[in-house]
Amino acid sequence: MMNVVDLHDPLRVNKNPDEVEILLSSGNFIQDEFIISKIELRLYIEKTHEKLGEYSLITSFVETDKGTVEMIYDEGFRGDKPLSRAVQFLTSNLGISALVLRSTISLREKIG
Repeated sequence: MMNVVDLHDPLRVNKNPDEVEILLSSGNFIQDEFIISKIELRLYIEKTHEKLGEYSLITSFVETDKGTVEMIYDEGFRGDKPLSRAVQFLTSNLGISALVLRSTISLREKIG
């Protein structure tokens, strides 16, 4: 099973996330030849600026029958509750499909 961290600097997510929102955990749906079993958004607080607040790295994490993929979803100084706002945006704009598609493409490239 392949585990892909599709970030320029994978060390940015080499720790437990500060917060996790589960978008799918018990379903099994198929995207191309991949069976998707889990989708999460993960928040990593990277630093705090006295005026701008917390610098957030939000990643998507998709678990399939062939491996996992974690990739950047959003980052920056996003104010209060950046993870719940990202989840709300994703779920209200059919963004989950695009997120899964991006993840399976990345995983397919790594599997070869």
